[in-house]
Amino acid sequence: FPNQYTEQEAKKLGVVGWVKNTSQGTVTGQVQGPEERVNEMKSWLSKVGSPSSRIDKTNFSNEKEISKLDFSDFNTRY
Repeated sequence: FPNQYTEQEAKKLGVVGWVKNTSQGTVTGQVQGPEERVNEMKSWLSKVGSPSSRIDKTNFSNEKEISKLDFSDFNTRY
């Protein structure tokens, strides 16, 4: 489950946060940035993803406006 593609896409779009593979074979994470950019990232996660992934379903939750970013870049957590 290489997340390097997700990192590359996030950096290209200019969003920050993290992504992590779960023991259930799913991926979880957090994305922050300008709404338009976050929406582009959500679209990519829903439709494209990494070449080796199969996307059955995406679920976005806890969306809210923030006054400042909690992260300085985008990375993979283990």
